[in-house]
Amino acid sequence: MPERFYITTAIAYPNGRPHIGHAYEAIATDVIARFQRMMGRDAYFLTGTDEHGLKMAQTARERNMETRALADEMSGYFREMDEKLNISFDRFIRTTEADHHAASQAIWQAMEANGDLYLGRYEGWYSVRDEAFYDEKELIDGEGETKLSPQGTPVEWTVEETWFFRLSRYQQPLLDHYAANPDFIRPERSRNEVVRFVEGGLSDLSVSRTSFDWGVKVPGSDGHVMYVWVDALTNYLTGAGYPEPHYTDRWPADLHVIGKDIARFHAVYWPAFLMSAKIALPKSVFAHGFVLHRGEKMSKSTGNVVDPIELAERYGVDALRYFLLREVVFGQDGSYSDEAIVTRANADLSNSFGNLAQRVLSFIAKNLGRVPGEGRAESADTELLDLVARVTRDELPAAFADLALSQGCEAWMRAVFACNQYVDAQAPWALRKTDPERMEAVLRTLLLAIRDLVIAIRPVIPASADRMLDLLGATGRNFADLNDRNWIDSATLQPPTPIFPRLELPAAETV
Repeated sequence: MPERFYITTAIAYPNGRPHIGHAYEAIATDVIARFQRMMGRDAYFLTGTDEHGLKMAQTARERNMETRALADEMSGYFREMDEKLNISFDRFIRTTEADHHAASQAIWQAMEANGDLYLGRYEGWYSVRDEAFYDEKELIDGEGETKLSPQGTPVEWTVEETWFFRLSRYQQPLLDHYAANPDFIRPERSRNEVVRFVEGGLSDLSVSRTSFDWGVKVPGSDGHVMYVWVDALTNYLTGAGYPEPHYTDRWPADLHVIGKDIARFHAVYWPAFLMSAKIALPKSVFAHGFVLHRGEKMSKSTGNVVDPIELAERYGVDALRYFLLREVVFGQDGSYSDEAIVTRANADLSNSFGNLAQRVLSFIAKNLGRVPGEGRAESADTELLDLVARVTRDELPAAFADLALSQGCEAWMRAVFACNQYVDAQAPWALRKTDPERMEAVLRTLLLAIRDLVIAIRPVIPASADRMLDLLGATGRNFADLNDRNWIDSATLQPPTPIFPRLELPAAETV
């Protein structure tokens, strides 16, 4: 049986349409899932939408529609985005589904059985936009007497009957877990923030609401629905099959990929809930940075929010996927613009890699019409293939396994540059007249190198990579296939067609 790997995105809150940040998280997680599958693991990839909470009820009321109808509509936009961006999820979960309600009630009952839930009265600050409670010491001053959350969102004083979770009981167990598992929270920035927060002391957490009814019902407590984060976080267990016994076939999750702004919920509340319910903790939580537009955070008020589907349609899905993975260091903030996407995609995919493959395949089609023979080999051939092998078998897989996604792409480009330098140095167009045997060895070396490069970058640009492998007549699609160099003798080359068209900036709008 192949080793299992369970990976998740955060589930998106669909009170608005998806933006580039949602797309980035989905794409990065998809690249990791595809990489794990190509390494021979049975990777299970969960994503979806978090559809409960006060924000959804308020948005539905503002639009004069039923909350479930709003959830159906908005969740559909996120699924459409995933399908457009070629996200290879195994399940798109919705928190309105029956099995998720059952899982949420099961973990609630497990926490209750452990003595960690008690009924009380909540008086404190709450951010509707964040769906989060905040202590007075965390607030910042806004205009006038307005108080804001650490995220800069308005907070309001809330008073209602609530169930509390004994979060304070888990302060030391959490700190002990962080110390024993240094990679539980990554990157280091998020780990340090979470540890400081927990060291500062944990208050018991309000985990139910009575002021609205759009949510999972608290078992045995009429009028209460679960705090949206109890419900939302439990989706990871639902996706594994909890509370059925077989859920441990998938659980614990190997990796939760989330935005840095929700690290606290995933690295403090979630493990505390799991400890209380006596369920194994996930192995790692990775908090990626924000994707900024020209260095600025996106906001509807500034008009700089861009639909990721529009970007994909304008520049191509794989060009967008490659840009985000190559340009944004995973775990740090990054920036995008039309100019940046066009410049990066043209430089790396069109001019460097696409042009390499196109001119080699076109030259072979015109001058040989078949797979080149072994010809007369020289040391330069072995040197190039050894370099490509180091990158595709060692450097890139090691970087991707460590979630250093942009660094893996950078190593890949080094090998692409080496192939282009080899072509220029060997000049097969000149060898055609002076040394045909040497020409065949050069072209064969290039076909072997290109095939390896295509497989290595396939998690990032899967559709383009598969089209190019079809042109090469290469059936292997996984990292294990890199060890087979005999594929070339049974390959049938297809007529070459450009895979990476050169991109152009959209024409400036005229008034």
